[in-house]
Amino acid sequence: MYKSVIRPLLFSKPAENAHYFTFGWIKRLFKVPGVSSIAKSIYDFEDKRLEVEAFGLKFKNPVGLAAGFDKDAKLFDELSAFGFGFIEIGTLTPKGQEGNPKPRLFRLPQDQSMINRMGFNNQGVEEAVERLKRKKTNVLIGGNIGKNKVTPNEEAVNDYILSFEALFPHVDYFVVNVSSPNTPNLRALQEKEPLKLLLMTLEAANRLKQIRKPILLKIAPDLTPEQLDDIVEIVEETKIDGIIATNTTISREGLVTEKSEIEKIGAGGLSGKSVRDRSTEVIRYLHQKSNGAFPIIGVGGINTGEDAIEKLKAGATLVQVYTGFIYEGPAMIKKINKAILKWKFGK
Repeated sequence: MYKSVIRPLLFSKPAENAHYFTFGWIKRLFKVPGVSSIAKSIYDFEDKRLEVEAFGLKFKNPVGLAAGFDKDAKLFDELSAFGFGFIEIGTLTPKGQEGNPKPRLFRLPQDQSMINRMGFNNQGVEEAVERLKRKKTNVLIGGNIGKNKVTPNEEAVNDYILSFEALFPHVDYFVVNVSSPNTPNLRALQEKEPLKLLLMTLEAANRLKQIRKPILLKIAPDLTPEQLDDIVEIVEETKIDGIIATNTTISREGLVTEKSEIEKIGAGGLSGKSVRDRSTEVIRYLHQKSNGAFPIIGVGGINTGEDAIEKLKAGATLVQVYTGFIYEGPAMIKKINKAILKWKFGK
């Protein structure tokens, strides 16, 4: 029903409009008594053998929702009914910001991909905290944090600390996002020295807590082997808990969509099937280079169980979906979990 009825309806609208339209309808539907239970009975898939322990947390299954879908922590309770093992909110910044001018989200149906240049649009960390305080489910929540556009890189650490402190009581793990291509100069923070300083400052704040929480770093798929070597070294030196590989790519290689259409869309990060192979390469490289020293959450181009298994085989401990969720619909989470179970246990 999703692919035959709902997706054509959503794809008839501009991509960002469709996103908010979907949010509104899910919110309204889940207010009807019994809808949450019905959704769970259709989409959720429980099996103890799917449980994964990583960075001190127990995940009911290895399939999560990547950051960017529920930026402002408005829908995590409802989305948990679709069977996700964890949900990542954000990217959140200390102050709310509009993000980049619209249109800024584009579908590439021929490539089962998307291009976005959202620019960390969000209502600010404090508003997200108020919603997180009203959390009704026990789904694990990751807090993805970034810097405001107007904050210069030399002061970026302050932005990350502000969001870290505000979110600390309300999320299960943190993700440091320095890899979005849509905030000017943000990716410069992936360079070795600024990144080390940022992560060490966050880890110092983390260790002052009664119980520290996992910190992961989200990296771009466009890093060179030398930069990936630096990442392995930085994880070891700063003692953070793991890596999310990968964010969107600025590359446009291998696209089927007409070149003129791609040029018309312009700048932005490419996600979906088109980034699948590169994301898997990065996971494999990091896993092999580090001898599996830290967990990796694999994200990029996961539409099917086979795509997820490919990431797990390459060295990922958990996986996340976003663009695939838009193309495949909510039934994909159950399908992926069943495929992983069959791969692991033969049934």
